Amino acid sequence: MAGPAPEPLERPPYPTGWRPVSPLPPPIVPVPRSEPDGVGWAFIPLLTCGFGTSPAFVYVAARHGSARLGVIGAGYAVASGASLALLAAIPPLGALLLMITWIVGSVHAFVARPALFPSRTARDRLNQHAVDVAKYRRVLRAEARKLVTDDPGLALDLCIGRPDLPRVYDDGGLVDVNHAPSQVLALLPGMTDELVERIVRLRSEQGTFVSAEELALVAELPPDVVPGLSEYGIFLP
Repeated sequence: MAGPAPEPLERPPYPTGWRPVSPLPPPIVPVPRSEPDGVGWAFIPLLTCGFGTSPAFVYVAARHGSARLGVIGAGYAVASGASLALLAAIPPLGALLLMITWIVGSVHAFVARPALFPSRTARDRLNQHAVDVAKYRRVLRAEARKLVTDDPGLALDLCIGRPDLPRVYDDGGLVDVNHAPSQVLALLPGMTDELVERIVRLRSEQGTFVSAEELALVAELPPDVVPGLSEYGIFLP
């Protein structure tokens, strides 16, 4: 004879301000220990007698996607080529042009270095790390949404959009509006207790929703709630 059914476990209350995210830890994105300050780059024209000025500026042109820097690099290439030609034809004039190109290119590189290689503090790098993590979680949400579209049954098995359930799949912080409990719905951006009660009541009376736009229309949600609902909400059947 089977024993009594086990009592359901009580879930701990959600902490204030908790966001609908995966139970998995945030993805680790390596933070660079140091940023190039461009000092070595600035020394290239000086150490190469000016012949490295053109490649140096072409490099930063490609790095910054700057056509202006590319034109500057081409100009230094023309000047270097002309100095070599003059060295063969008129050595004194060629040597003078080579010296001018060398000095101008070296000074130009040191003057331009701070703008081309801005220094970054530890705070800057940590902020960039936070941005990288947020962008990565956005990618995870896009991948999870595609899985929801391609295979809704698998999405249900993986508990996509259900941060209240045990799971191993990281969906980037999605919330299944059609099935998640009210405690989770309340954590969607812009949601209030009144809106959550309205959504729960409507989905119990009318069934599931198919999109944030339909839900916003039926539940008469404020316009400022819809963007957050579209970003974090999914609507599994």
